[in-house]
Amino acid sequence: MPPSVIVVGAGLSGLSAAHTIYLAGGNVVLLDKNNFMGGNSTKATSGINGALTQTQVDAKIADSVKQFYDDTLKSAREKARPDLIKVLTYKSAAAVEWLQEVFNLDLTLVSRLGGHSYPRTHRGHDAKFPGMAITYALMQRFEELAEKEPQRVKLIKKAKVNKVNKDGNSVTGVTYDFNGKETVVDGPVILATGGYAADFTEDSLLKKWRPDTFDLSTTNGAHATGDGHKMLLKIGANGIDMESVQVHPTGLVDPKDPTAKTKFLAAEALRGEGGLLLNSLGQRFTDELEHRDYVSNKLWEQKAANQWPIRLVLNSKASNVLDFHTRHYSGRGLMKKMTGAELIKDIGCSESELAKTFSDYNSYADGTAQDPFGKKYYHNGPFNVNDTFHVALMEPVLHFTMGGIEINAEAQCLNSDGKPFDGLFVCGELAGGVHGANRLGGSSLLGCVVYGRVAGDSASKYLFQKVLTQGTTQAVQRLGQISLHIDPSTPGKISVEWANGVGASAGSSSGTSTEQTLANQSQTSAAPVMDNSSTDPGQVSAPNSLADFKVPDDEYTLEEVAKHNTKEDLWIAVKGVVMNVTDWVDEHPGGPQALFSHMGRDASEEFEMLHDDEVIPKYAAGIVIGKVKGQEVRLEY
Repeated sequence: MPPSVIVVGAGLSGLSAAHTIYLAGGNVVLLDKNNFMGGNSTKATSGINGALTQTQVDAKIADSVKQFYDDTLKSAREKARPDLIKVLTYKSAAAVEWLQEVFNLDLTLVSRLGGHSYPRTHRGHDAKFPGMAITYALMQRFEELAEKEPQRVKLIKKAKVNKVNKDGNSVTGVTYDFNGKETVVDGPVILATGGYAADFTEDSLLKKWRPDTFDLSTTNGAHATGDGHKMLLKIGANGIDMESVQVHPTGLVDPKDPTAKTKFLAAEALRGEGGLLLNSLGQRFTDELEHRDYVSNKLWEQKAANQWPIRLVLNSKASNVLDFHTRHYSGRGLMKKMTGAELIKDIGCSESELAKTFSDYNSYADGTAQDPFGKKYYHNGPFNVNDTFHVALMEPVLHFTMGGIEINAEAQCLNSDGKPFDGLFVCGELAGGVHGANRLGGSSLLGCVVYGRVAGDSASKYLFQKVLTQGTTQAVQRLGQISLHIDPSTPGKISVEWANGVGASAGSSSGTSTEQTLANQSQTSAAPVMDNSSTDPGQVSAPNSLADFKVPDDEYTLEEVAKHNTKEDLWIAVKGVVMNVTDWVDEHPGGPQALFSHMGRDASEEFEMLHDDEVIPKYAAGIVIGKVKGQEVRLEY
């Protein structure tokens, strides 16, 4: 394979970098330690920020890039890095439109989240969370490229990178483990390995920098253990703002498993569209649209005052706007639909107490009174006890790490002298300083796309310059090795010799070895796919053929499916097919918890909210055991 940029981490940031390199004409090797691309990016629930996008212009939203910059600077507070924030905000519209134009994504709905002066958080009409919709589009396209152009695009999953290799100040590549064997691959490196908000390991960065958060639940996948931070700190990179860990105020508490270490996030869009936070007395206690750390602190104050549990309450107007979210959370048993009378009983307050909370709030919204908590933006009012509500229990959860590795505005990784390493770039949640002390909602996906593209551009330029420089040097060397001989015994004959056969043979044998290793390890599938030759997903070279997929003829009633409802014996029905996921829960990209909430159930509606139908025949054909008796198979692929 010709010289390539090595991208480590296949979440949205790594994928954005990889696609940028490809579109610039470069070659890319994408490594991920997991069985599935996507990382935490697929879990993002609110959307992606952008100022002065076509969507905003069409909606006549009078936003400005400067206002977005100012909002982000304010949120970042004393840890603000204006140079990095300028890149994030001034390149935001281009990032959103790149997703729309290159990947044909719908991002034509906007919401206002906490800390934003205008609605600028984009999502689509499609019935999927925006993080999944955006990241899956890039995953699918990368799969296609890996299959069609393997000489330029390689994907290797289950590749655990354990070392960034360097010579002096120049990074030369990475070393990774694959199936118990160590492999070295050379080239410029982009690290996009994510954060450390699930780092409960022995050398935990959370325990070192924020021990007060170590016992909290997390919204992150188990893979978010700060691998990139630890590798780069070892070679002399700088960790900055490492104590800046974002605790999100609205983690959904599962009444069946309230102490679960991994929790689902209640999208900030729920509060953005008018959701209220009420304490155990049925009272508001904060501006629901303040910065995340502020609202989290207000929740802790309520706990100290013995006024938990905290409920997030959506009225019927907000519920209709957020129908997808409410159906999704309700399907997981994390949210309930209630009448006003049922809500009053659930809280344990009186009707007059809740009615006063609502009437006071309505007076703030219509401007006849001033909110004591300073709220400025009101949506989907008024609130009335004679309404229907969607209600969920909330608690603060570990969500995002603003701290990370120091970079400059070109996404170059800086060394201990504050100078860039040669050939090393960092993006996504691994990059420190981009969000300062507090990240605004909707800016995680934005940071991934903006800095993924910046890193991809910077790495491509570095690669091309290096190839051109080396090419010129090698050409001069090779010319110097040519020796012309005139043979006196044979007039007119000239022989050409290479001095000592220097050059190509030694380099090419080494190159061929590395190239062959990469070719043997590469996969075109983003998912853990089993084929006939191997039970190890790391050995699979392609996703299952959709044309070859056939649902077994065995039939099971939903009553029989319901009997398989434990972690040790777990079946799920989806769109007319039955799957035995017992031994597959660790392979699921959303983590085991996402499957445990559907044990023994028909999860068709929840499945449709997050997945395209093709993921079952393409990525999980081996766990389909039959059909649902009395139902048609409704998979469309």
